[in-house]
Amino acid sequence: MQFLTQGYDQNPEEILKSAMFKEDYKDMVIVKDIELYSLCEHHLLPFFGKAHIAYIPNGQIVGLSKLPRIVDVFARRLQVQERLTHQILDCINDTLKPQGVAVVIEASHMCMMMRGVQKQNSVTTTSGFRGQFEKIETRNEFLKLISTKLS
Repeated sequence: MQFLTQGYDQNPEEILKSAMFKEDYKDMVIVKDIELYSLCEHHLLPFFGKAHIAYIPNGQIVGLSKLPRIVDVFARRLQVQERLTHQILDCINDTLKPQGVAVVIEASHMCMMMRGVQKQNSVTTTSGFRGQFEKIETRNEFLKLISTKLS
């Protein structure tokens, strides 16, 4: 349980601040297909899936590995997917102060698969958008890029 809840002992803002760099890059940065594993706070059963994160810098960029680290910090707490989505979004938005941030999480929940409704193939998708991603054109570009295999 200590490993599965180690996120309570980590400071996500400090992780981001440890790798922020001045850079005049003003286009979208996306890290997609970030694996995540968490525990449902209601049933203490796992949920797992992928997070997709984008931000548009505003004079500062962050080391790319820090975005998956932020996902892990918040996922390694007792969670609900909706809160997890917004914690990641708000941490990046408040710390980096970018022009915009987007987070989409797709996850399968064991509490729905092995108990209760017992639906094996259901996937829950949550999203959050701030700043430039509240504009439909920017949001659509992000959604298209995370759903497309470019290589």
